[in-house]
Formats: sequence, C-alpha cells, structure tokens
Amino acid sequence: MKFRPLACATVLTSAMALTACGGSSGDGDGPVTLDVWLMRDSVSQEFQEEFVTAFEDAHQDIDVNVQIQDWNGIGERVTAALASNDAPDVIEVGNTQVAQYAASGGVADLTDRVEELGGEDWLPGLAEPGAVDDRQYGIPYYAANRVVIYRTDLFGAAGVDPDELTTRDAWLAATEQLNEPEGQQGIYLPGQNWYALSGFIWDEGGELAVETGDGWEGALHTPEALAGMEFYERLQALGQGPRDSDEAEPPQVEVFAGNEVAQIIAVPGGAKLIVERNPELEGKIGFFPIPGKTADTPGAVFTGGSDLVIPAASHDPEAAFTFVEELTGERWQQELSRAMSYVPNKTTLVDQVGDDPGVAAMAVGAANGRATPNTPAWAAVEAENPIKEYLTAVLTGSDPADAARDASEVITRALNP
Repeated sequence: MKFRPLACATVLTSAMALTACGGSSGDGDGPVTLDVWLMRDSVSQEFQEEFVTAFEDAHQDIDVNVQIQDWNGIGERVTAALASNDAPDVIEVGNTQVAQYAASGGVADLTDRVEELGGEDWLPGLAEPGAVDDRQYGIPYYAANRVVIYRTDLFGAAGVDPDELTTRDAWLAATEQLNEPEGQQGIYLPGQNWYALSGFIWDEGGELAVETGDGWEGALHTPEALAGMEFYERLQALGQGPRDSDEAEPPQVEVFAGNEVAQIIAVPGGAKLIVERNPELEGKIGFFPIPGKTADTPGAVFTGGSDLVIPAASHDPEAAFTFVEELTGERWQQELSRAMSYVPNKTTLVDQVGDDPGVAAMAVGAANGRATPNTPAWAAVEAENPIKEYLTAVLTGSDPADAARDASEVITRALNP
C-alpha cells in the first residue's frame, strides 16, 4: 500500500513530530497493528465486527485492535493518551471535545486531507466543532440527537397513542398513565441527564451560558432555565431513575431491556443495543420526537455526535488515516446509519437512510436542534459538569434557585479561565 505524508499537528515537540510525521509502524516483518478507541455503545458489536473484518480483508497489511472506552472520565484518559508516546492510533471523541484536545498539540492536523474525505458535504454540526482556527482536527463520524424510545406493547396496553403526544402536557399525562400496572415505570429518566435538561431549558427560551462583553456567563439561574428544570423534575418523578447518576450508570439500555419500562430518552441506536440484551423485545420498540411546549414545534434537542481524531503519536498515521477514511466513507456511513439509526456524516447521504423510523424521528427533532455554547472552553464545563450536580441537588430537595446560582457560578469560572 502506498501512503502519502500526513500533515502534522501544528504544536508538537520535536520528538512527537518525529513520531507523527515519520514514525515507523514496526520492523516491517508483519502487519501494522492499529489501536483504535471507540466509545461504549456507539456501535453494535455486530457492526464493529463486520467493519473490522471487511477492513482487514481489504488491507491485509493492517490489523485492527478495537478497545472500547466508557464515556465517564474519557476526557482525562484521552488527554493523558495524547500527552504520551504510546497513544492509540485513532480515537472517537465527542464533537464538542475536539477543540480541547487539539489545543494540547497532540492531535494530527488533517486540513490538507479534507477534500479527499469529501469534507464539502460534512454536516456543519460535526465539522465545525472539529475545526480550530480554520484547521481541521476532527473528522465527522456520525450525528445523533435524542428521541423517545418506547415499548409499543406497553403503550398499546395502556391505550396511549404516541402520535398524539405532540405537547409536553400530553406527554406528562400519558407517562403518568403508563405507571400502571404496579411495578411498571412510565419513564426511566436518570437524574443527571443534562442533555435532556438542556432541551427543556431551550424550549423555555433559556440558555446554559451566554456570551457577554467580558466573556461567558452561566445562565442556569434565569427564570427561563429554571422553568426547564421544573419540567425535568415533573417528568423524572414519573419513574424510578436514580437521582445521582446519568444514563451511563447503570446503562439505561440495560434497565430498559430488563425491566417493565415504557420509555427512555436516548439516541435511536439504543434500540439495537436493547434488543441485543433482550431479543424478546424485537418488534416491540418504537420512536417519537421529544414533544415541545406546543404542538407546532418539536422539543429542542442537543444535536451531538462523534468525530474521529488521529493522535500525533500514532505509530503509523497513514494506516490510521486509511482506517478513518473508510469508516467515514459512503459505504460504511450508510451501513452505520442503518445499524444504529444515526444521521450520516454527510448531507448527501441523509436521504438514503430516511426510511429508518429512528432516523425519521431524529429528523423531526433536528429541526429544533441546538448545540452547547460555541466556545472551546466548554470542554472544561463538561469535565467538571456542574449541571449534573445541579440536577441531583434539585431532585434531592435543594432550592432550585440557589442550586442554579451555584452551578452558574461554576460554569462562569470554567468558561473564563
């Protein structure tokens, strides 16, 4: 295989530059082994195995070693890996985290490779957070926003029609109805799902933070944001979700798969993972957009997703680029979208997977999609995440206004280092 030189990160020590731009992939006696970090539950085991097998068959001089990482604490692990001389070759990162990692100088600059990756068609919500100072470090992998995943059998038994749940009030009433019979949860909503809270805040006209003349200021204490928190409280109380953890602990797909839970808020790809854990739910799972305050506007949603980065310390950056090029290319983007109900990374591919009910539900919500505040410093907020602590404080009895002011102060400090 003939490789072209890969552009180096713009801020590197001389040793790191040697590793990134001219490093050896081994002694030449065997295949290159690529270490790849993918996030837990971002893809199904079936898709992962299918892609890796096809990739290794097509590139018999490259072996792939996928290591699954948990989202909790991932920022510290990635930062440490990028600062080392033994980083993995490819890392999946949240789209809003790229700027933080690029600032460390430990990520390869891929600006000169954007054209061959079809970057002119990338989704802005993935491509823009992956760029810093007009240099592209993150390569769009997939996009997703949250919808309601529900049990069709439980909804049917309760006489609830999801097509009629077009307002928050109707959603609350139906969720309360779904709390019967005894032992059934109308919804499983962990207390620290700050992505869901963000949407409710945006619905009310609030913000997580606002830009001022002197920088940024946390905004959870505003009347609009507090109204969003009030709705979260009402909805969360209609289930038995823990007040002091998020959707990853315990994994909410496992809770949904193993219990009589009527609905969860998650990306549609979670349905595949649920059926993997409980095949008896095959054909019993549906989707609908998160309802808004009024029937004419869907609920606001956090539009997120992942990018792929190549660490500067990759022992074979060209082999790593080949891996990224194929995983983000047309064939596997369509396969990934169908397998996980994700939105593909290019606008030109969305119509080709629009018949998927999960993608269709996401598309409705995406019309009212939002992102976190557009500042590289937001990564520092997520690392400390006072929004999670704020949620737990309110759900365990603290005064919402006081807790919100405390959280806003933490956000303000994080955004103005």
